[in-house]
Amino acid sequence: MGRQKKQRGRAVNGIFILDKPAGVTSNFALQKVKRIFGAAKAGHTGSLDPLATGVLPLCFGEATKFSQYLLESNKRYVVRAKLGIATDTGDLDGKIIEEKPVPELGEADLRKVISGFEGDIEQIPPMFSALKHQGQPLYKLAREGVEVERKPRKVTLFSIILLSFSNDELELDVSCSKGTYIRTLIEDVGKVLGCGAHVTVLRRSEAGPYCLDQSISFDDIDELLQGNPDPDNSIQHRFSIASLDNKLSSRHDYENLDGLLLPIWSAISDWPEVILSENTAYYLRQGQAVKVPEAPVEGWVRLSQENECFLGVGQVLDDGRIAPRRLVSSHSQ
Repeated sequence: MGRQKKQRGRAVNGIFILDKPAGVTSNFALQKVKRIFGAAKAGHTGSLDPLATGVLPLCFGEATKFSQYLLESNKRYVVRAKLGIATDTGDLDGKIIEEKPVPELGEADLRKVISGFEGDIEQIPPMFSALKHQGQPLYKLAREGVEVERKPRKVTLFSIILLSFSNDELELDVSCSKGTYIRTLIEDVGKVLGCGAHVTVLRRSEAGPYCLDQSISFDDIDELLQGNPDPDNSIQHRFSIASLDNKLSSRHDYENLDGLLLPIWSAISDWPEVILSENTAYYLRQGQAVKVPEAPVEGWVRLSQENECFLGVGQVLDDGRIAPRRLVSSHSQ
C-alpha cells in the first residue's frame, strides 16, 4: 500500500466572514485567508466579481460540508451605476462598447422602470462570468472574442430600492435570490431606459445569515497580527506573497485569529433546531434515523446534542423520524 498523503495545515473549523476588497478575485482572497489561518481546508461560498466588495463567507474544515447551504442563500447588494455608457463586461472594468445620451428622467419614471424588475424574472448570464461551457469558463471564451448561447435562468428580485439618483448616476439596494447577476440587472435597466448602463461600484451587504457588521477586512487582520494597521494601503503591498509570508513567519499561535471564526451552525442558524439526548445522538452518528419527541413534522433541521454540541443537519422522514444527512466529525467539536 502506498503512503497516505500527509495533510498540510491546521484542522481549523468554522466560518470567517471576509469583507472582500475590490481588485482581487474571491479565490485569491480565499487563498490568502487560508494561509493566514494556516488552515488545511477552506472554500468560499460563491464568488464576488473582482470589482465587488463586501460579505464573502469562507468555510474552514468541517464547515465546508455546509457551504452548499450558503451557496443557495439569498443575497443583498448596494450597487452604483452609470447611465449612458455600456461596457462589454457590464461594469467599470470593461471596454466601452456604446454611448448614448441619457433621457430626461424624474424619480417617478425611474422607480417605475426599476419596479418592473421586482419579483420572479429571467436573466441571461453574462459572458464575463464563471459559468462553464463545455468545461471552459465563459469569461475565458469572452476574452478570446468568443460568444456562446446562454440559456435564461430564473431568479427572484425581492426588492429594489432607489437610494439616490442624480444626472447619469443611480444607486440601488437590491435583495435577491441566489444566481442573480447585478451587472445583468443594471444592463437590463439601461436597455429599458434606452441609454445603456454599467456598474461602477458593487458592495454585497448580506449573504444568507451574514451581514457587513460581522465582516472583517484584511486591514483588521493586519492590525490584529501586527498590533498596528498597514501603513501602505495599496492592494499590491497588502496582498504580496512576500509581505504575507513575513507576517506568517512572525506569528507563534493562532488563538486570536481563531477567535474571529463563527461556529459552523451559524450557516444554518435560521433552521429549526432539534436537540438530541446523548443516547439518541449515538445512534444518529451511526447513520440511523431516530425518533425525537416534539420535533418538526417535515423539512430539514439543525441537529444538536443536549450539551449544545452541533451534530449536523437532518431531514424529517414521512414516518416522523429524523435521518442524518450531513454530520460533522466528532473530532471537530
